[in-house]
Amino acid sequence: MSEVVRGYYDRKVEREWGRLDRPYRRLELVTTLYLIERYFPREGHLADIGGGPGRYTVELLRRGYRVTLVDLSPRAVAFAEAKLAELGLQVEAVLCADARDLIALPTEAFDGALLMGPLYHIVDEAGRAQALGELRRVLKPGAPAVVAFLNPWGILRAGLAEFPEAYRKLDDMRGLLTDWVQTGEQRAFTEAVFLTPPRALGELQRAGFDVVTYAGAEGFAAGMLAELEQMATADPEAYANVLRLAEETCELPQYRDVTEHLHAVVRKPW
Repeated sequence: MSEVVRGYYDRKVEREWGRLDRPYRRLELVTTLYLIERYFPREGHLADIGGGPGRYTVELLRRGYRVTLVDLSPRAVAFAEAKLAELGLQVEAVLCADARDLIALPTEAFDGALLMGPLYHIVDEAGRAQALGELRRVLKPGAPAVVAFLNPWGILRAGLAEFPEAYRKLDDMRGLLTDWVQTGEQRAFTEAVFLTPPRALGELQRAGFDVVTYAGAEGFAAGMLAELEQMATADPEAYANVLRLAEETCELPQYRDVTEHLHAVVRKPW
């Protein structure tokens, strides 16, 4: 994870805080919370690794979990501390650290974890293995985690709505049929790695995790950015039902391989 990535998130703290409240991006929030409700224990101490300004930490605290938040960005960490204080929420700790080196977190201390963001930006497999090794270390035996990846198959589809001009370069877009790395900052995003579902799941298994399930965060509604933005304003009742259906469909094989965000639920073996 480079200084390019750290600088990007330092500059985008407010945007990242509000991102999951946008009509299309909210799909990610509701399906992730659905996975937590379905596969996590009802109480305990969770690690939100790569939690940025704390949007998921807030949701977890409101559900009664104890939470430790870790992020690479100093500005995101400072924002999270201020926001949690403003909301009157008590967090166990807020730490600035790289997901590949979680020395500040004790071994086998957590009942569950989120690793949502760091693996987007660790472009080398060895670095991702290191981050997954740290995740495995801090989890108690049998504890679950949600691990997020960017899926090039889903981005190929979503790009029709989000960046249609990119399809003028056929070979570039063909590249999204396989694993793909973006260097520097392009298309309003930063350095990133996009892994197909087979590659992502393979890396999790090689890191010693049991894969319980995986989900497409956007469910059946993947790629429908403009349509959902319009629906959320014009017909809130219909939009609410889309969110409900996204939860219900996020694990279905016919949808989960073609969404932008792949969320794997893994468990550390006993």
